[in-house]
Amino acid sequence: MSSPTRWAGVPLTDRRIERRALLVRAAFALFGDGGEAAVSVRSVCREAALNSRYFYENFPDTGALLGAVYDRVAAELSVEVETAIGRAADTDEDRLRAGIRAVLGFSSADPRRGRVLFTEAQANPVLAARRHLTHERHRQLVLNRHEQTHPGEDPVAAGVAAAMYAGAMAELAQQWLSGSLGTDLDAVVGTAVQLVLKTV
Repeated sequence: MSSPTRWAGVPLTDRRIERRALLVRAAFALFGDGGEAAVSVRSVCREAALNSRYFYENFPDTGALLGAVYDRVAAELSVEVETAIGRAADTDEDRLRAGIRAVLGFSSADPRRGRVLFTEAQANPVLAARRHLTHERHRQLVLNRHEQTHPGEDPVAAGVAAAMYAGAMAELAQQWLSGSLGTDLDAVVGTAVQLVLKTV
């Protein structure tokens, strides 16, 4: 566990920020490797080499900690997707391809990310609620972008397309992570792009 000298000279606010980050990082590693059953106050504190009082300084329980883990990974994914789309050529197909590749690539580059975002998120109520909010933000993002690139289009059609895309993207990520779609990322992304383009 952490010793008093570990934080010597570090301002109190910075200590708390660093300890919180250590706890989130530890929970990500434990959850990503072993699922929810691997995460407890004791196991997280052991992994982070922190006293349990520091856990309760930051989180009321492990559910809140898992929520913070999800938020961190989801924020990293958002940056990855936005960066990829921003670098893509200025066509619907290129942006779509970049976005799908970013989601699948990010999730499988470190399978623990996919477990947090897509796999285990279905069973844990805290993560399920977070996932619902992320799904809604994703749907709204797609809808806003579609309205910008296709002004004047029927709003009902645009809304249906955004909802279908957001839902399909989550399912696609789960299937990709499970290995049921093989290992050829280019083939999966290419097929997904063509199917989406046929429906919009």
